[in-house]
Amino acid sequence: MKRLNLTMLVWICCWAMAWSQPVNYAKMVNPFIGTGGHGHTYPGASVPFGMMQLSPDTRLEGWDGCGGYHYSDSLMYGFSHTHLSGTGVADYCDLLLMPFTGAVQWKNKDYASPFRHATEKANAGYYEVQLDKHNIHAAVTTSVRSGMHQYRFPAGTANGKVLIDLQHRDEVLESSLEIVNAYELRGMRRSKSWAADQHVYFYIRFEKPMASYGIANDDVEQAGKKTMTGKNVKAWLSFALNGTETLRLKVGISGVSMANAKLNLDTEIKDWNFNALRAKAEAAWNKELGKIAVKGGTKDQQTIFYTALYHTMLAPNVYTDVNGDYRGTDLKVHKATNFTNYSVFSLWDTHRALHPLLSIIDRKRTLDFVQTFLKQHQHGGMLPVWELSGNETFCMIGYHSVPVIVDAYNKGIKGFDTQLALQAMTAYAGSNRFGLDAYRKHGFIGNEKDHESASKTVEYAYDDWCIAEFAKSIGNKEVYNDYYQRAHYYRNLFDPTSKHIRGKMQGLWYNPFKPGEVNNFFTEGNSWHYSFSAQQDISGLINLHGGDAAFLQQLNLMFTTTEPMSGRDQADVTGLIGQYAHGNEPSHHIAYLFNYAGQAWRTQELIHRICTEFYTNQPDGLIGNEDCGQMSAWFVMSAMGFYQVTPGSNQYALGTPLFDEVKVSLENGKQFVIKANGRTANNFYVQSATLNGKAYSPTFIRHSDIANGGVLDMQMSNQPNLQRGVAMQDRPATQLNDDAFVTVPSLANSSNKFAGSTQVEFQPVANSVTIYYRIRKAGEQGGSYQPYQQPFTITETVDVDFYAQKGQVKSREVSQQVYRIPADKDITVLSKVNTMYSGGGNGMLIDGILGTDHWRGGEWQSYFDSNFEAIVDLRQSKNVSFVGVHVLQDVSPWIVYPKEVQFAYSNDGQSWQPLTTVANTIDATVKGPEVQTLGANVTANARYIKVTVVNGGLLPTWHESAGKPSHLFIDEVIVK
Repeated sequence: MKRLNLTMLVWICCWAMAWSQPVNYAKMVNPFIGTGGHGHTYPGASVPFGMMQLSPDTRLEGWDGCGGYHYSDSLMYGFSHTHLSGTGVADYCDLLLMPFTGAVQWKNKDYASPFRHATEKANAGYYEVQLDKHNIHAAVTTSVRSGMHQYRFPAGTANGKVLIDLQHRDEVLESSLEIVNAYELRGMRRSKSWAADQHVYFYIRFEKPMASYGIANDDVEQAGKKTMTGKNVKAWLSFALNGTETLRLKVGISGVSMANAKLNLDTEIKDWNFNALRAKAEAAWNKELGKIAVKGGTKDQQTIFYTALYHTMLAPNVYTDVNGDYRGTDLKVHKATNFTNYSVFSLWDTHRALHPLLSIIDRKRTLDFVQTFLKQHQHGGMLPVWELSGNETFCMIGYHSVPVIVDAYNKGIKGFDTQLALQAMTAYAGSNRFGLDAYRKHGFIGNEKDHESASKTVEYAYDDWCIAEFAKSIGNKEVYNDYYQRAHYYRNLFDPTSKHIRGKMQGLWYNPFKPGEVNNFFTEGNSWHYSFSAQQDISGLINLHGGDAAFLQQLNLMFTTTEPMSGRDQADVTGLIGQYAHGNEPSHHIAYLFNYAGQAWRTQELIHRICTEFYTNQPDGLIGNEDCGQMSAWFVMSAMGFYQVTPGSNQYALGTPLFDEVKVSLENGKQFVIKANGRTANNFYVQSATLNGKAYSPTFIRHSDIANGGVLDMQMSNQPNLQRGVAMQDRPATQLNDDAFVTVPSLANSSNKFAGSTQVEFQPVANSVTIYYRIRKAGEQGGSYQPYQQPFTITETVDVDFYAQKGQVKSREVSQQVYRIPADKDITVLSKVNTMYSGGGNGMLIDGILGTDHWRGGEWQSYFDSNFEAIVDLRQSKNVSFVGVHVLQDVSPWIVYPKEVQFAYSNDGQSWQPLTTVANTIDATVKGPEVQTLGANVTANARYIKVTVVNGGLLPTWHESAGKPSHLFIDEVIVK
């Protein structure tokens, strides 16, 4: 019995000691998650938000090579020092180093080495691999702006060598390399890819002296050179190992200068202790990852969670040197005072969950982000949209730095100039960029004004609500009133008949409408994804549907519909449940919307499904692009049990925790704890909850509940509580006041073209609303408006101006061109049109209306990798004096003028005589967009005209997709 008690005591002591040991969260991270599939992550070393990402490169090009590495590869080119985490566009991978032995090889396919995943090992801040070509073991670790390589060569190797490749990956604008002394070299690289002008400066120091070296320009070694400049600069360096087998080198980088790169290196890595540097990186990760401690769940789920949290801390990146210098968005050097400047802001993605998460666990850094935004406004003239190394890429839509600023301010992060912030917000929102002028004038964007118009209208309206809330917070009533009105504008594209957000051309709904079609009205998605994107007015959206039941029916249909995804192939739209697409950001909040209509149990089962099916502990464990932390931030917040549907508000919708306990340590010293009692793999429904020991029936919490610390205790079950969250006071809500807003009226016609005559009809409006209209000939000044009472007939080409009014409140005014088209000919198209660009049917090819160079408006037809062939039937033999086609060129998106146009004529449609051939004289160096008519005067009598438009062929050599087929765009076949 004594022996048993002693054994038990020893066991208890060991258990207690183990429990008291600090958790090594860095070792729980699997950096290979997301390196397969379409995750686009990298497995290499970085510290939290570090400037340097030191990682292996296995892929030189292609969409799945955006992060430089893909798990399906087996060939490694070396280790570069900058990487993007999960983006959909390639850049970075600057300054490639590769260890080798033997003769130097300058071509990357020749110096690359096979490798095996069995020899790879990685955790937060560390990576290692065996390079099989020369049997070299390579390991890397980093500090913030610097890193260390450690190469172990085979026993008996006399000389270890390192290759430096400054041409690697993207287009080099200029580069230089200089041997400083036997231990050091320095250089710089300016390049063009996603960022149009990226600057990287570097300083490299070796533990051993160089025994010999060689520098090459354009892959030809230049004897006796210690310095080299050019666009293809490479070097080899040889080191006498003297029996040690190990070579170490340190690299510092900077966006400012080589001197600063050296300063960064000297400051951050003072010795050659690789293991100590690795331990320091690990400690930095443990400090950040340890802000959220989870208990329960499976081992895989804990790995997935901490890897996700790790991914949320790989970007944005420090873009300030240790002395405070940074390169601004004017590409000039500035000094940061009392803040750290950052770069890599994927704001279309990250405003949704990443920044709300960081506003909870990393408030100081969030303030630095806001300060960075304001500096970018001052330096570059605008708040960031998608900023990269001081370059604004203008990738994606909206002005989503605004909700990041507003959300931070509403959560008490206030150490910035609020007047400057409001001025920066309204400067962007008041500009004429990307359809904003049409948005302000008409209350929405028609696709004839700017492409992806429906998505832009919806997202601008949310950003405008954020501006209104911020203006109200700081006491600017005028700005508040203006932008609060604009926050309603999403309603101008809500079709009450289909209950969908739809695209318009001027005032007319685009037809045919397929909600599952990915087309040019939407950004990386379709109508389903954007029809629930009114985060500022979810209660208002419910009312537009006709109440809870109708809204829930439509919302549930999104997750259960069998309608296929159609239209443009969009690789980002993945992770489908019905039409819900978790692989891309517009869907991320939608599963939580059931809470807003009193059906919290449905949110719980969907969140549990997404967490357990779409996130796995595998290389392809992300269902879509990581997108600089957004995909992972969604999981982190959802696994904790809550999600901020509307950044800028103070509410978080409750979901279902994935773990038994989550403990969030806050910067104010308090803790917020979420407990899930009785949670199992099947017990994911919330039966009841308490908050700080008191019964808690709402299906949302406020930010103050988290910030003040406390305990949210949930009782879990395998059966849903159908009554939880049904009462209005227990639901999260956002709602706009409708008193000062009237939706613009919409035409009910299916087309704006007619032959003979047509009736113009408006969709019904509420009894208290009156539609006013006027008719005017194109180019003429309008007369007075009259109330609309019934459909009216028109017989000629006119403009119809209209608006709606309720009491003293008017909608925005809209104009619709209505065309009377000729009815004297027919066309038969013999070629296959690209379904994404059909122009609304073949009739548009003979409607007499010439399209503009704004081809995304839907006025053009595309014939991809093929000629266009058609026959025009004049219905009887006629004298023909002119034939031609109207074509377009915009080379960047693959649209190239035809080589030539051939015309033939016939009177029986069987026997054809050549009429004329018109050659194109504008080559692909004229990038466009532009249009031209390829035609000629002719003399013939014919009933039929055959036209053959010869495709422009392969894309030119300078194009990033050189050698790929091109689009042929045509919008009119002209026969006079």
